[in-house]
Amino acid sequence: MQKDIEKIMKILQLNYPSHEKTTLNRMRDDKSSNVAFKILISCLLSLRTQDKNTEKASNKLFAVATTPETILALSDAELENLIFSSGHYKKKARTLKHVSKVLLEEFNGHVPPTREELMSIKGIGPKTANIVLAFAFGKVVLPIDTHCHRIPNRLSWVKTKTPEKTEEELIKILPKEYWKEFNAIFVQFGQTICKPISPLCSKCPIKDYCPKIGVERSR
Repeated sequence: MQKDIEKIMKILQLNYPSHEKTTLNRMRDDKSSNVAFKILISCLLSLRTQDKNTEKASNKLFAVATTPETILALSDAELENLIFSSGHYKKKARTLKHVSKVLLEEFNGHVPPTREELMSIKGIGPKTANIVLAFAFGKVVLPIDTHCHRIPNRLSWVKTKTPEKTEEELIKILPKEYWKEFNAIFVQFGQTICKPISPLCSKCPIKDYCPKIGVERSR
């Protein structure tokens, strides 16, 4: 299986080059001093929404607020209006304000650089913590979202029920040289070809290596 994993990763790297990154991946190139906070906030906005909506909401919000202080200074209505396009905007607005408040009260307004500290804040789960660690602090970790969980199971690399377990198993089998781009590649691949329902298997660049575990219908 190890050889197939490397073959598949090389094929996907060619088909989903790093310059076509998701919004969160592109933010790694942001050189501003508050990039960690912006990545954290964009990740929280990205939950249960498409990448184009994450980018739209992030851009609107960051045009007026890029620090915990400025987010807390917004009224609930103002914040909800700014992030409306991300969906679930009322819940997300509450989360953004809570996270901003905790960062100010417990971390001097800075985003902490460890998984334990990040996950101590209500609203921040393993995926968000790893994205911040990888994209803001350059840590070698595996951010696992729904695509990064679904596709390795479909490929029979792992047999897991949760993204957390997928992360544990991928750490054992995925060569570290692929960790940095794994999230960007699999999110793009999952959004365009290896979709949750009726994936486009006829157009898949790795169809010869895929056992289609759990796929009931494809195109």
